[in-house]
This record gives sequence, structure tokens and C-alpha cells, in this order.
Amino acid sequence: MNFGTVQALVMRYLYLYTRTPIRAVELLFWPLVHLLVWGYLTMFLQQNTDDSFPYEITFLIGAVILWDVLFRAQQGVAIFFLEDVWSRNLLNVFAAPVTNADYLGSTYAVGLMRAGVTVTMLSVLSIFLYSFNIFSLGWALLPFIFNLLIFGWALGMISTALIVRWGPAAETLAWAVPFFIQPFAAVYYPVSALPVALQWVAKSLPCSYVFEGMRDTLKTGEVDWASLGIATGLNVVYLAVAGILFVRVMNVAREKGLLTKFSSQ
Repeated sequence: MNFGTVQALVMRYLYLYTRTPIRAVELLFWPLVHLLVWGYLTMFLQQNTDDSFPYEITFLIGAVILWDVLFRAQQGVAIFFLEDVWSRNLLNVFAAPVTNADYLGSTYAVGLMRAGVTVTMLSVLSIFLYSFNIFSLGWALLPFIFNLLIFGWALGMISTALIVRWGPAAETLAWAVPFFIQPFAAVYYPVSALPVALQWVAKSLPCSYVFEGMRDTLKTGEVDWASLGIATGLNVVYLAVAGILFVRVMNVAREKGLLTKFSSQ
């Protein structure tokens, strides 16, 4: 991996925001709407339930913030690719001496920055609007975020590989793939709330251990490191499989000229 190439690709992406600031709407507006909807729902439930339940309802706000880490990391990879498609710049990028490792490294960096911007905004607003402090998780917040970033990157590579394989008609997968797994990810409810037949699906997703761990840590103050270890192990598998799929699809696309389909749309 050439870090100079990675830096150039990242800077090229950041310049898009300086030239067209309206792009920031997608980055800031939708996470804000998501927080407001779930935050005020939380307040409504707090005001209409008995005293034994309100604190647990605040877990919904924590779920919103952590889900955005995964989603923005995935979007960083998938949207990075689509930005080149939309600007008719894809062939220029891959005609240059840019390796798959360089390209993936730059998408990871973009995903990290996107997640950092939105999570910082949501965390600060949740403190002032709803008196919920995600930083009360302490140092456990770091492995939670780390695992969600890795899984988001893996989903992003899978999304991009599918788009390259099936062409421009599959661009909606850039947004759809995370929501395919959300019902089984235990984001807003525990794994035990799922039908028994579907719980094995949830347990095969590393993000389900993170969201379960977030709720348990906020409730008890203790971190289940064993579950985090399982999540990390699953992430290694997902990242490896996604990386192999991405590299294989991109190599085939380069050899067969499939990338030209995007420049002709």
C-alpha cells in the first residue's frame, strides 16, 4: 500500500465537499433526523411508563449513535466508489497506478472520517437534548466502535463488489445492504426478542454482540469481554471474505472491461 496514493485519493474525496458544500446535507441531516425521531420517541416512552423502565429506554439513543458508526463506515466505502461513477472519473482512477490495497485504504479512511463527524455530532446533541451520554461507556466505547467500523468496512466492500458485478442498476445496494442485516443485528432490541429460528442469524453477525454489549454495559457497568472477543473474531472472518470478494470482482472487472459500463451510463 502506497500511503501517498491513499492520501491523494482521500484528499480528492474531501475536495468534493469544499467545491459543493451541499454534499454535507447527506452526511449531517439524515443522522440528525434519525436522532431526533428516536430521541423524542424515547422521551415519550419515558413519560408514559412506570419508574422501573425509563432508563432502559435511553438505550435506544445509544443504539442510534452506534448504528451510525456502522452505517457511515459502510457508506464511506460504497459512496466513495459511486462518487467516481457519478463524476465519470472511475476509469481515470483505475487507469492510474492505484492498487486495490490503495483504493481500499482510502475508502477505510473516508469511512472513519464520516463516522467520526456524525458520531461526534450525535453524541454532543444527545447530551444536551436528552441527557444521554454515550461516553458513560468509558473505555469500552473504543472496542465497540472499532468492531462496528470493521464490520461497516466489510459491508461496504460487499456492497461495492455487488455493484461492480451487476452494474449501475445495482447502485441502490450501497444503501440497502446495511438494512438487510439490521432486523437481525439487535440494534434496538435484544437477540432474545427474535424468533428462535432467527437468533442464529443474529449470533453470526458481529454487530449484534456490540449492541447487546452496549446495553449490558450501560445497565451493569461491566463489559462482557468474551462477547467482544467473539465479535472481533467474526469481524476478522467477514473482513477477509469481503476483501477476497472485492479484489476478485475488481480484478475480473478490469480484465473484462466491466468498468466501462459505468462510464457509459
